[in-house]
Amino acid sequence: MHERENRILNFWKEQDIFQKSLNKPSPKGNFVFYDGPPYATGLPHFGHVLPTAIKDVIPRYKTMRGYNVARRWGWDCHGLPIENLIEKEMGLKSKKEIEELGVGKFNKAARESVLRYADEWKKIIPRLGRWIDMENDYRTMDSSYMESVMWSFAELNKKGLIYEGYKVMPFCPRCGTSLSNFEVAQGYKDITDISAFVKFELKDEPGVYIVAWTTTPWTLPGNTALAVNPELDYVKVEFEGSKYWAAKNLVEKVFGSLLHILEEVKGTSLAGKSYFPVFPYYVKEGTLVGDNEELRANAWKIYCADFVTAEDGTGVVHVAPAFGEDDMNLARAEKLPVIHHVGTDGLFVDTVTDFKGQMAKPKDDHQKGDIEVIKYLAHPHPSDLTGNRSDFIPLFKKEKYIHSYPHCWRCDTPLLNYATSSWFFKITDFKDKLVEENNKIKWNPKEIGEGRFGKWLEGAR
Repeated sequence: MHERENRILNFWKEQDIFQKSLNKPSPKGNFVFYDGPPYATGLPHFGHVLPTAIKDVIPRYKTMRGYNVARRWGWDCHGLPIENLIEKEMGLKSKKEIEELGVGKFNKAARESVLRYADEWKKIIPRLGRWIDMENDYRTMDSSYMESVMWSFAELNKKGLIYEGYKVMPFCPRCGTSLSNFEVAQGYKDITDISAFVKFELKDEPGVYIVAWTTTPWTLPGNTALAVNPELDYVKVEFEGSKYWAAKNLVEKVFGSLLHILEEVKGTSLAGKSYFPVFPYYVKEGTLVGDNEELRANAWKIYCADFVTAEDGTGVVHVAPAFGEDDMNLARAEKLPVIHHVGTDGLFVDTVTDFKGQMAKPKDDHQKGDIEVIKYLAHPHPSDLTGNRSDFIPLFKKEKYIHSYPHCWRCDTPLLNYATSSWFFKITDFKDKLVEENNKIKWNPKEIGEGRFGKWLEGAR
């Protein structure tokens, strides 16, 4: 069998059979076959071998049917996987260390690593019987390729389909980049986090608190509002000498039974009430981004929002616009300040003096940032800026919470929902046309076109 394989391969090579198949008459013209190229940073595996065999069948069939099918091998030199590989090899742990080493040196090492296994691929792919030009290959890191991408981008921009937007997106502080929804889907893990029930004292009602629940305590220094559901019933209860507001059907779960209900209202009645923030960092004038009188007038109040539910927690949501899509939408609607108390490097900024320089969600200990914030809230921190009493302890209680949390598929770092600016393709302008064209395609298996890909097109944003 081995001898026969070599005999056939040698015959194809000596007689230039692949090129002859391209040179033969093609009365039906060209058939364009787009082939997603592989990385050359590793050897081929089953995930490459099976698709490459399938990819070879279609051009062969179309060639025999009278088409000319150009087939040119390519290498995907996508930046971040290569960067992660070189960072590991050089023992680099942050973007800062890359800059200290020298971006030029780092890029040189990355470029040299891209085709590390190219020769092995050139041996294996022909042995699979695939006909494709591997000598006249293209690489996505080549300037000619990048130029074509930028040309496409420019053409889309001329048509008004490119815009700069400010959006909360899954962000990897380790890689320093946002991730697409598809990328995020690759990295969910069930982890145990610590949730916090936090007391916010109402400004006009000393000794009366509204209790909010959060599964991301590290976002609390960026709090600028609280949200309640306008249709839910909320009750004021007396518990251990203090008075608290929470959703009626959750109070026993939060406080226990045998409660004395003092008042019952709809969420709309709580809207507009002001409260004291539990952290003092942004209370002082001049500390908010885009600081102005309107932002301060709207900050640290209770608002109505449909995304609030009574399924768990307290029926009151802590709002940190820089770290949640619903939060950001509410901030835009109500003109609330957006506080980035954590930088794109995942570290608490210097303004947050008690935690500055610490990671909000460290890779090696994802609870660490939450624990530090909870420790702070578990002790009184008197401040004339917040108006709270000197004996006020913001933390009501904490609980372990198991949930599915997204991690970076490249470096396994916990992702942050992070408001950042980016360039977007206005796909919604012609989404209906895309769906219409997709319905004309004969998908095999059909579940792909109707299911995963079709549903993705229908929900494209």
